[in-house]
Amino acid sequence: MKRGMLRVLLGAAPGVGKTYEMLEEGRRLLGEGRDVVIAVVETHGRVATAAQAEGLPALPRRRVSHRGVDLEEMDLEGLLERRPQLALVDELAHTNAPGSRHLKRWQDVEEILDAGIDVITTVNVQHIESLGGVVEKITGIAQRETVPDAVVRGADQIEIVDLAPQSLRDRLAAGSVYPAERIDAALSNYFRLGNLTALRELALLWLADEVDSALESYRTEHGIDGAWQARERVVVALTGGPEGETLLRRGARIAARSSGGELLAVHVTSQDGLRAEAPGALAAQRALVESLGGTYHQVVGGDVARALVAFARSVNATQVVVGVSRRGRFSAALTGPGIGATVIRESGDIDVHMVTHAAAGGRASLPRLSGAALSVRRRILGFVVALAGGPLLSWLLLAIGAEDSITTDVLAYQLLVVIVALVGGLWPAVFAAVLSGITLDFLFIAPIYTVTIADPEHALALVLYVVIALLVSLVVDQAARRARAARRALAESELLATIAGSILRGESAVPALVSRTREAFGLAGVRLLDAEGAVIATDGEPVRGDVDGATAVRLPVTSGSGPTAILELHGRVLDASERRLLDVIVAQLASALERSTLTRTAREASALAETDQVRSALLSAVSHDLRRPLAAAVAALGGLRAADGHLSDEDRRELLATADESLATLTTLVTDLLDVSRIEAGVLGVSVQPTDPAAVILGAVDELHLGPDDVELALDPDLPALTADPVLLQRVVVNVLANAHRFAPDGTRVRVTTSRLGSRAEIRVVDHGPGVEPDRRGEMFSPFQRHGDTDNTTGLGLGLALSKGFAEGMGGTLTPEGTPGGGLTMVIGLPAATAPEGAVTSGGLR
Repeated sequence: MKRGMLRVLLGAAPGVGKTYEMLEEGRRLLGEGRDVVIAVVETHGRVATAAQAEGLPALPRRRVSHRGVDLEEMDLEGLLERRPQLALVDELAHTNAPGSRHLKRWQDVEEILDAGIDVITTVNVQHIESLGGVVEKITGIAQRETVPDAVVRGADQIEIVDLAPQSLRDRLAAGSVYPAERIDAALSNYFRLGNLTALRELALLWLADEVDSALESYRTEHGIDGAWQARERVVVALTGGPEGETLLRRGARIAARSSGGELLAVHVTSQDGLRAEAPGALAAQRALVESLGGTYHQVVGGDVARALVAFARSVNATQVVVGVSRRGRFSAALTGPGIGATVIRESGDIDVHMVTHAAAGGRASLPRLSGAALSVRRRILGFVVALAGGPLLSWLLLAIGAEDSITTDVLAYQLLVVIVALVGGLWPAVFAAVLSGITLDFLFIAPIYTVTIADPEHALALVLYVVIALLVSLVVDQAARRARAARRALAESELLATIAGSILRGESAVPALVSRTREAFGLAGVRLLDAEGAVIATDGEPVRGDVDGATAVRLPVTSGSGPTAILELHGRVLDASERRLLDVIVAQLASALERSTLTRTAREASALAETDQVRSALLSAVSHDLRRPLAAAVAALGGLRAADGHLSDEDRRELLATADESLATLTTLVTDLLDVSRIEAGVLGVSVQPTDPAAVILGAVDELHLGPDDVELALDPDLPALTADPVLLQRVVVNVLANAHRFAPDGTRVRVTTSRLGSRAEIRVVDHGPGVEPDRRGEMFSPFQRHGDTDNTTGLGLGLALSKGFAEGMGGTLTPEGTPGGGLTMVIGLPAATAPEGAVTSGGLR
């Protein structure tokens, strides 16, 4: 019997429209004449979903009684007996009631498919087994109901039902997903904008991986070797050398340029295992790959370049990152072009990035101006050319020469001397000239085979011959010296440009200058000490022995106010030209240190300015806000004293009540000022303990004398105790609740809810007042802010500042959010005192 076709509708979160899409497709296929039946559909009270199910044939559900509770499940036996062409099965991850044939609904679906019945089903990304841990980190909710990845990946079709996160929140706020009493809790917990965005990305990436697997299978089946660049895959070649970190970070940046880009690092080992490697460096680079979100691979191959290209093709890579060879130019000339050139030649349609790095061959410190113009290597090569070219040229001239070809012979040897001069400079050219002169006299000038000159003109010709060789070699030597001076000037310019850039970059200038100094002069180590001897920055090996020795230098770094630091260098002796450039670096170091000092001073001044601003506001508030209750109390007491018993009992009570109210207001203001001072000084006394949030909230409501017409309480009875200071927490709730009640429109109630999100709990105070613009919400927590209140009867504007300080002092947060439909929601977040007894199920998140 032919197995049925499975079609999976995948969603990022509940409410995106998977069930609606499944029913709509069922109606379409029913209209085309297919035998369609609803095996099981969960509408969750959604009107639009229920309306879509009307008119579709539905299989009656099977009733199961478990511990006195009646449950409804899909009737698997009835469906197999009915044998429709297509069955609509909602919620693939559902756990069946005890006593059912299978534990999970996906197992029911497998049996339905084996019976030859096609199935359309739905599942959310949080129910895919391999993603459970990731989803729990995002949402704080563990998923008990999961589907094995193989079941979903084995589907004949997987379609994602997508909805933008904000659109889903709008649907939720409009009541299209959950009933009204669950909207606030859902919006503030699982359906946060960040959670939905992360889940959406997770669903898209999971589906992209599935599509990629299908694409790879298709290419394999059809023998397609070329890269199909549907997604950026960057392969980084690692050798275990010091350049690995640079290559990995460059590869990660390339992969990050496109959404869904992948980073793969590969190390090729030799087949005989004899090639030297650095296990420690490879282990560190492997850890770096994983921290960058990539994967590490190791392959074996005799030809490293071809093995690397073969691996890149096997993973359908689009780009390969290879480091510039660490070999010098002479080594490259002797051993061939290297791995990079071979990779470029063999890569075909795969892009190859050759990345330079600090260990690249030929990267040197500043060129030296002292010593010979040409390197020892070039001089040795000149002598080799002279020794090898002389005999070869002599054999060639003897083989093809004639008796009257002396002019040609002389010019041929002259050409050899010029070539040697161009290669090796002065002394190899002199050696070649003398050697070739002797050879000419011995082999070509009569009397032959003797070193004797019979004709004086021949002697003069030999002298001129040697002089010409010397002049040519001098020209070559001078050209080499000028080229070296040009390279030195270029290197100095690059160094000064780097120094200037480091200064402009600000705080990292000093370490960058110290590091660049060591590299430029080829030193073993450099460090910068402050006036007290403390290390400011260091690079390379630590200073050993006497820093005043022959290979160590101590230079004072002096600013306008005098010496501020000491620069220590060791490793080799610096010549005069290097000392001149070092003086420039020292001057730049002084500027960088001065800039750092000025930046630190500016920060301190900014902090003092903020303190002065608070102090000024405090003095202004004290002079104005404290004056009113103080004046009222003084006037009331003065009236009582001046009446001298002539006041009526009612007048006396009124004056006493005024004095009492004013002094109470004055006490509250002074207490708030002291609390703000303690918070600013960082000496707020906090005594955290397990605290019942319901008791705190009820205490705050009683303190504000609010009734059922003012506040609606929706408290979670299963919420554990919070880790908080009960006194401070009640002050926070009182301040936030008073604010919300004050701004709530007439006829509306402030809503207070509690909920848990992972290991933290939240108290939400929701009002539907005018709200606060998002760009002004940060100002709410500044002291002495009233946001438009000008009556000066509401205190110093310290309530929210104190509340935020109290919440943070208890290890919590106080965050403002917009209320759906208008208004402001204040969220008090605190850690739960007890761990959850069991993972939260996903039964309410369909």
